Amino acid sequence: MVIVRRGDSGRLLDGWRDPATVRAQGMALRDVAPHAAHDHPALGPNRPAVLDYVTASNEGRLNHLVPLRIGRMLASPFAFYRGAAGLMAADLVGGPVSGLSAQICGDAHAANFGLYGATDGTIVMDVNDFDETLVGPWEWDLKRLAASLVLAGRVGGVSERGCQDAAEDAVRSYRLVVAHLAEQPFLESWTAPPDKRVISRARAHALLDDFTRASDKARKNTSAKVAAKWTRQVDHATWRFVENPPVLTHVDAATAGAVARGLVGYVETLRESRRNLITRYTLSDVAFRVVGTGSVGLRSYVALLHGNGDEALVLQLKESRPSALAPYLGSPPAEHDGRRVVEGTRLVQTETDVLLGWTTVDGRPFLVRQFRNKKGDIDPTRLNGGRLDDYGRLAGALLARAHARSIDPRVLAGYCGEEDDHSALDDAVGRFAVRYADQTEQDHAELARAVKDGRLPALTGV
Repeated sequence: MVIVRRGDSGRLLDGWRDPATVRAQGMALRDVAPHAAHDHPALGPNRPAVLDYVTASNEGRLNHLVPLRIGRMLASPFAFYRGAAGLMAADLVGGPVSGLSAQICGDAHAANFGLYGATDGTIVMDVNDFDETLVGPWEWDLKRLAASLVLAGRVGGVSERGCQDAAEDAVRSYRLVVAHLAEQPFLESWTAPPDKRVISRARAHALLDDFTRASDKARKNTSAKVAAKWTRQVDHATWRFVENPPVLTHVDAATAGAVARGLVGYVETLRESRRNLITRYTLSDVAFRVVGTGSVGLRSYVALLHGNGDEALVLQLKESRPSALAPYLGSPPAEHDGRRVVEGTRLVQTETDVLLGWTTVDGRPFLVRQFRNKKGDIDPTRLNGGRLDDYGRLAGALLARAHARSIDPRVLAGYCGEEDDHSALDDAVGRFAVRYADQTEQDHAELARAVKDGRLPALTGV
């Protein structure tokens, strides 16, 4: 399945295809990769040793923040998993795949689905982290989601049966949503917003209260709130960030100047209608801000912009490295990794940040976005068995919608099947998810031993 890129418009409008024929193409791929084949060993034949992988993934990061990254990965097996997308790619490469490619998230674990504000002010929920995005096998995203649900459930004390049920139901929900999208008019399936209605369609009703609470909190998570908490006013036209080391620290004049120049270049990467908007603001201050788990140690800045009257806008400039999946997918180097992330986001999400763009700072590629765009989340490690199961269904539905924007859902539905009850694919991926969660716990234990023995430095509790 070819993803149409810029310059590929000649492939369009080349003749109508009967939907049944398209579905049959997908069904034929079950001979290439039977559903049962997705119940495969956790370890890939050429996976690196855990400590070798962690050490290699720290290369190029700021050395003084590496112990903080290790400390965050040490918190739990689920936390380790969040920082090890490349390790799972090493395990999946060469495994069974249907041959259908999508614009994948690349790191579709359960904590990478979040709430944020749409252009009309509503709160939507979608895949929300694209640092590793590439064209690749859709199965990799689905298996990463399923295994993460098992790990998150174990952290939250969910029974083993409950954890596996959540993984299997994520796959089932994925299949059913793909089948639904395969029946819809193309334009309707493309533009349907991932809002509160998705919960009902995914039969995730136990999450309604969680979604409502998270939405109410997200609506308050704005640049104005950040400015009130993290800044002080120097005079009527100037604000400054207030340090909170090691998470938020000042930068020197040279770095601030480089970020300012980067923001000038960033304006040109915005969609045309938004360039006039961003140029109405004035840059007031720049600081360094530590973010995430897998991203700790990368260069990440926050820029404080002064708008109309007392209005504040906070942008994040986050260093973009080559996708951790690229070596295993044989992907050529991106011309600009910030652009890779932005274009992947725009393709996958129905609603994207209106100020999403990219730039270069001191020769390094960066992603630029609003730092607080009414963002919120539902923590999967805090859900009991029934709610984790519903969360799995919701995440599976959202992932299906994401993949269907770059791959014909009719072909994918033909491969996945439309059974309303559990299918062989659900069972196979569910069993793999449990097996991979077991392996991740062993990997986490190895990291813990290395920290205890003094082979790796770790800073915890931050």
